[in-house]
Amino acid sequence: MQIRQPIHSTHAKQLDTEQLREQFLIEGMFQEGKLNLTYSHIDRIIVGGVVPTSQTLLLEGGKEIGVDFFLQRRELGVINIGEAGLVIVDGDTFEIGPREAIYIGMGTKEVSFESCIADKPARFYINCAPAHHRYPTRKIIREEAAPETLGSTENGNVRTIYKYLHPAVLPTCQLLMGMTELASGSLWNTMPCHTHERRMEVYLYFDMTDENIVFHYMGEPQETRHLVIRNEQAVISPSWSIHSGVGTARYSFIWGMVGENQTLHDMDHIPMNELK
Repeated sequence: MQIRQPIHSTHAKQLDTEQLREQFLIEGMFQEGKLNLTYSHIDRIIVGGVVPTSQTLLLEGGKEIGVDFFLQRRELGVINIGEAGLVIVDGDTFEIGPREAIYIGMGTKEVSFESCIADKPARFYINCAPAHHRYPTRKIIREEAAPETLGSTENGNVRTIYKYLHPAVLPTCQLLMGMTELASGSLWNTMPCHTHERRMEVYLYFDMTDENIVFHYMGEPQETRHLVIRNEQAVISPSWSIHSGVGTARYSFIWGMVGENQTLHDMDHIPMNELK
């Protein structure tokens, strides 16, 4: 488990490209036969990738979270961006297909992951947040995710947002997760941009070829920076930072949020003429 410390916005202004990547970019999450986690002290979110092959992979805690078992005081969201796989929750088995999700409530003692076919592995992306109440474990298929289509062809940002872990679909303590898919020919997401003073966010970019990249824009509105993102890399977005991006071809991303509330549209919009 990697540990990432909080970064003040004033400090972030002084970082060069390599230092920005060290602090905010998460690389190498999805490795066959491994479970990789990153713990951010920003709202104490844990993100990771799980790619089981011939062996079952177990979600285990340690000194980093200081509890008897991983979900003793946490809730977990999982979205599968690979082939079909199994998530075993305290002995109950859930088959999670491509672009399906599962929410696992606080107090669950054992969570493990398998692929249905070893040489066609699942690629489970997980977000985990502190929790105060136990809600039921539930699988969410794509048809149950609340969709919302935004943008226009004129602005090159037609996209559909699928809300998997959201009050419109099921109750959680604070964790929100969803998937945004850009339409063919659209390259921009969330522009004009915004910040979340009351929530932080993590983005996982995927659906990209090796030849394509996304320029992820971050930083304070008057002090913007960018990160070059490749397939299946994630970026930590603090509450003070904008988060928007443009790709060299269409792409998808999974957003996960934790913080003060669960109001998806609670954001502070930044007028285009204020960006620098």
